[in-house]
Amino acid sequence: MIETNRLDYKKDLEEVAVMFDGGDAVKVAHTQQTIGNTFIDEYLVDGTLYRFKNERVTSGLLELKRFEKRFSKLGLYSIFKQRFNAQFEWGALTGIRPVKMAYSALDFEKEFKEVFDVMPKKIELVKDIIETQRGLIDKNSEYDGLFVGIPFCPSRCTYCSFISSEIAKEKNIDEYINCLVKEINEGLKLLKNPRSIYVGGGTPVALKNEHLIAVLTALKPLLNSIKEFTVEAGRPDAINSENLKILKDFGVTRICVNPQTFSNKTLELIGRKHTAESVIEKYYLAKSYGFDINMDIIAGLTNESFLDFKNTVDTVIKLSPDNFTVHTLCLKNGSKLKEQESRLREGEITKMIDYARLKASENGYNPYYLYRQKYSASNLENVGYSKKGKECIYNIDVMEETSNNVACGANAVSKLVIPSENRIERYGNPKNIATYIQKIDEIIKSKRELYN
Repeated sequence: MIETNRLDYKKDLEEVAVMFDGGDAVKVAHTQQTIGNTFIDEYLVDGTLYRFKNERVTSGLLELKRFEKRFSKLGLYSIFKQRFNAQFEWGALTGIRPVKMAYSALDFEKEFKEVFDVMPKKIELVKDIIETQRGLIDKNSEYDGLFVGIPFCPSRCTYCSFISSEIAKEKNIDEYINCLVKEINEGLKLLKNPRSIYVGGGTPVALKNEHLIAVLTALKPLLNSIKEFTVEAGRPDAINSENLKILKDFGVTRICVNPQTFSNKTLELIGRKHTAESVIEKYYLAKSYGFDINMDIIAGLTNESFLDFKNTVDTVIKLSPDNFTVHTLCLKNGSKLKEQESRLREGEITKMIDYARLKASENGYNPYYLYRQKYSASNLENVGYSKKGKECIYNIDVMEETSNNVACGANAVSKLVIPSENRIERYGNPKNIATYIQKIDEIIKSKRELYN
């Protein structure tokens, strides 16, 4: 319910409003103007006029627009914080990459606390991640990562918004794999200094072995130049000895075995076609092949209590994977859950996230990357925890946006990092699988133009 003279960041203001329960129903009339180095924002809310005036010297149009947006969002946050008597652990921050933002600030602790109202424990979390990334992140080197997307799964989870389809119902798999291999072959030519490959999904190992081999064969030329090769094995109902051997034979170093929860009741509710016991069975099977293993879990799943989540965390700790990622459930457009819920319950999610951090620290895991998603429960974050030396390089490079990322497959987004201009250029492949197949030559041409 926001009217503004700055339509170019109306969505950013709406993101602030939706943080507050009922905030999206409040009528706000906003105007912004910049006079020299002075940023002026006015808000008319229920007949009351609020006026904010900020001073900032900026260099160039990009930085000017960045601070126009920032001050407008901060003003609205300040008004709504008072109106709703609310406090968020990340304060006014709505961005996906708080750690990247911290790297670019002169004194991020002071800025996060005094400007963005971030709570001390989240500032400490960012500090810990920066410390873990020391020696792993290099802003002065031009690295490349390669992403390959496999948008097929055994079944569709209720919270999922990815374009992935149920593999048994998909009719275009042969054509998709042919186009994907073609795009990979051309994409290899765009890589100058590759150091990681990430094959994600969907569930890549849900493919027939012949399709999986075709994709891995296309990636084989990179094996001698990269440090890390990840495949999201993902769903235990798709993991078996045959595809694990294929992954091992093709040089894969790291896989993901993702339980999401160790509650069988919850697994059924969210549409997973496997049991908690099968996760454990497939985890040990994968370990026998010598892979580094990541496990994903989610805080705030349907009907789960703190005790349910505690059991999931405790089970992960007992299994002792090389790293694990704790996600906060969020409402994503395109998911079944979004159709059923308008707003996620606050519940015990903060307690869940805090418990995961505590148990990770007690058992030798350090936080090594972090990202946030829009419309997550309690506006919380997703954090990857790792044993020392087992951090996923691809996750760090992509999340802090310090390396180029050549991305192949439907809905994959390629990034060209231009440090000298402090900007990133992107090219997004079509989301629809049929459209991707139809436009594959155009996609390849556009990506070649982006990188060359």
